[in-house]
Amino acid sequence: MKLSFSRAAALGVLAVVIAGCTTTEEANKAIQSKWIGQPVDSFFTYYGPPVSSFPLNDGGTIYTWVGGQTTRYVPAQYQTPQPANQDANRVTRTTTETHKKADGNTVTTTKSSSFGISGQPVAPQLVSPARTEELFCELQITTGPDKSIRMLRATNDTDGEGFSLSRCAEVMGVKK
Repeated sequence: MKLSFSRAAALGVLAVVIAGCTTTEEANKAIQSKWIGQPVDSFFTYYGPPVSSFPLNDGGTIYTWVGGQTTRYVPAQYQTPQPANQDANRVTRTTTETHKKADGNTVTTTKSSSFGISGQPVAPQLVSPARTEELFCELQITTGPDKSIRMLRATNDTDGEGFSLSRCAEVMGVKK
C-alpha cells in the first residue's frame, strides 16, 4: 500500500503529538516524586480539600481528592457515503468519423469520452452524535500518623483537554 506524501506527513505529526503526551502512569510517577513525604496539608492548600477521608488503625488516613473538573464538547461526526460501484454511474460515448481525403484515401477516427452521471445527491450519514465528556482527576492519598504523604496515586484519570492522555498530568502540572 502506497501512502501519499500528505498522508505520511499527517501520520508523522500524529506520532510526534502522541509521543509528547503524558500518560497516567507517567503522571503518577511525577506526582509521587513531588509529594511523597510532604505534609498532606500542603497538598490540600495548593490543590483544594479532599472529597472524603477514611481513618486508618495506625493513625493515618486515606483521602480521596478530585480536581480539574471540566466538560468538553465533542461535535457530531458525519461521513458522506460513496457509491458502491462508481463505474455504474459513468457513461462512455464513442463516436467514429470517416473522412475521404483528396488523394482518395479514407481516414477513420474514433473518439471516446467518459463522464459521470450525477444522480440524487447523497446525504451525509451520522457516524457519532454530538456529546459532552466530563474530564477530571481523582487521586487517593494515604498518610501516616504524622500526616505526611506515604502513597499517592491516580484512581480515576480521564483524557485531558486537547491531545493530552491524562487530566491528572494537566491539573498537577506534569511536563513530559
